[in-house]
Amino acid sequence: MQERMQERSYHHGNLRTALLEEAERSVIAHGVAALSLRELARGLGVSHAAPRRHFPDRAALLDALAQRGFDTLGERLAGAMAAAGPSFEARLRAIAQTYVAYTAGRMPVVELMYASKHAAETETAAAPAAARAAYAVPYAVIEEAHRDGELADGQDPQAAARLVFAAVHGLAVLLNSGMIAPADVPATVDTAVDGLLSGLGSRTGRPA
Repeated sequence: MQERMQERSYHHGNLRTALLEEAERSVIAHGVAALSLRELARGLGVSHAAPRRHFPDRAALLDALAQRGFDTLGERLAGAMAAAGPSFEARLRAIAQTYVAYTAGRMPVVELMYASKHAAETETAAAPAAARAAYAVPYAVIEEAHRDGELADGQDPQAAARLVFAAVHGLAVLLNSGMIAPADVPATVDTAVDGLLSGLGSRTGRPA
């Protein structure tokens, strides 16, 4: 009786959200391999069959979790870009700071996101499209800087974007592995962005 009452308390899609939140906590704490629909159901106090109303299998849950991660990252990047203003330097710093902040303490989920991003795209797999949407805004910032002449002549915007993400993802890995102390993160990110601006040949802030 208690289980049925708890199960009925998840209505209007709340169970799906609860499953994704619990799945994220599980992946962060125990890794992807340990994730189990049955264990999630037990933890939420619903029947073991209840999750399958939203996720037919474990793979569908993992894809949805990756999609959720990219959706959240995309929203944060877009908000940071809007707040940064038109300056390429300010936008680049916002990209780096937002990405590193998003990954802090959740690298197992980020690794799942990247694995899902590169998985074969199917009619039901949503993560690859969510990944493209998440990265569209920062890619557009770099392409705009290229068009406006803020990057060195001959600089390929796609190559520049790969360099930026390689740098910020590398910082995220170092932070999450304990190689960068949390207190040192802001200064380290700023130093990395200074190096990126120099390497990209950015004309931002240079005297005329």
